[in-house]
Amino acid sequence: MKPVRTRFAPSPTGYLHIGGARTALFSWAFARRHGGTFILRIEDTDVARSTPEAVQAIIDGMQWLGLEHDEGPFYQMQRMDRYKEVIQKMLVDGSAYYCYTTREELDALRAEQEIRKEKPRYDGRWRPEADKTLPTPPTDVPAVIRFKNPKNGVVAWDDQVKGRIEFANSELDDLIIARADGTPTYNFCVCVDDWDMGITHVIRGDDHVNNTPRQINILEALGAEIPTYAHLSMILGDDGAKLSKRHGAVSVMQYDEDGFLTEAVINYLARLGWSHGDDEVFSRQQFVEWFDLDHITASAAQFNTEKLLWLNQHYMKQAPIAELSAKVKARLTARNINIDQGPDLNQALALYLDRCNTLNVLADAVEVFYVSTLPSPDLLAQYLTDDVRPALADFAKGIADVAWEAPAINALIKETVTRHGLKMPKLAMLLRVILTGQAQTPSVDAVITLIGRPGVLAKLTTQIN
Repeated sequence: MKPVRTRFAPSPTGYLHIGGARTALFSWAFARRHGGTFILRIEDTDVARSTPEAVQAIIDGMQWLGLEHDEGPFYQMQRMDRYKEVIQKMLVDGSAYYCYTTREELDALRAEQEIRKEKPRYDGRWRPEADKTLPTPPTDVPAVIRFKNPKNGVVAWDDQVKGRIEFANSELDDLIIARADGTPTYNFCVCVDDWDMGITHVIRGDDHVNNTPRQINILEALGAEIPTYAHLSMILGDDGAKLSKRHGAVSVMQYDEDGFLTEAVINYLARLGWSHGDDEVFSRQQFVEWFDLDHITASAAQFNTEKLLWLNQHYMKQAPIAELSAKVKARLTARNINIDQGPDLNQALALYLDRCNTLNVLADAVEVFYVSTLPSPDLLAQYLTDDVRPALADFAKGIADVAWEAPAINALIKETVTRHGLKMPKLAMLLRVILTGQAQTPSVDAVITLIGRPGVLAKLTTQIN
């Protein structure tokens, strides 16, 4: 068996989205599983839509995901001489030909075919045949170059995801492989690239299924070995509709900005259309060891935001606290919050980790320890009632001398509510609101311990006075 060589070949006309990231992941993992080579190729022949910013977005996304390539990135626009060289050879050997059909003639042909309810297609009027006399080429019409597609038989392949797929050659017209200005077209460039780069397995979205028979025919005309194809089914949104921005079809880097860990996104992408038994949580290394094409489902995968959030929380809990601290600190710093003016960030994170499913939510939660917060008047009025005011003043006196540890503070709260004939939540909820501006927090004694005696006394005194 030849050494495995896979490729990820995005067009730089936008960001790297979830669908593209899954294709890249599966191509990368298959190469890694078989000790092969993973190639990054930028298909930038659409000059009008390709941008340097989009190229950088793709590279940034791949780096964030940790999908390092072994060769590349290769850029199609830098390979134009090679494409033109191959086209010239095809013209000489008769597998390609010049076509002088004008746009107006093509439009008229399409209109006639639609009237007859026929599939719109080029009729081969400039196609050389043994028993055919071609018109004299016009001098005022720039020629395109078409591939001389076989007329008979079928083109077929055993797709590693979808099974046997066949197309009748009679359904495929003669594809343009070079435009009138001489620039080669997408399907042709892909063939030359896959041939030159020795690609053994093409793993890509099923929107390319209709391109595959054309590419196979071109590769056969070039005398190239045909890769193994695996076409991944589409990804649907939570509601079963086609994935859109509102479902999560955003830039991969948006997941970074939204506070997701790379490990969680990789684990989640791996389960979008592939499975290893009932395993839901696994490391990148396990995925590489397990990954194969046989267990990719032919049915559409469905994006599940709740599952991604659940995975992210799992990986946050597993992450070293120093790693989480660095990521949360960066987010707080971006908000101009100085964590030096507050408790140890690691301790704050440990307090809230069970309650947060993204880094951003975690940063939001611990922010209260590093900024001056005041409860809203309405929230304060809800909890600072006349029956609890004496208990609050009594607790403030006791907090000045209590041992600064959670058990002792918890005991003080219990003693205070007992003395004033109150239930525990009556004082505990009020303390949360005064100290954090929030009615819901982790254990109030732990919050008080973390804020520190000076900070707690200052906030309590403000409300008592």
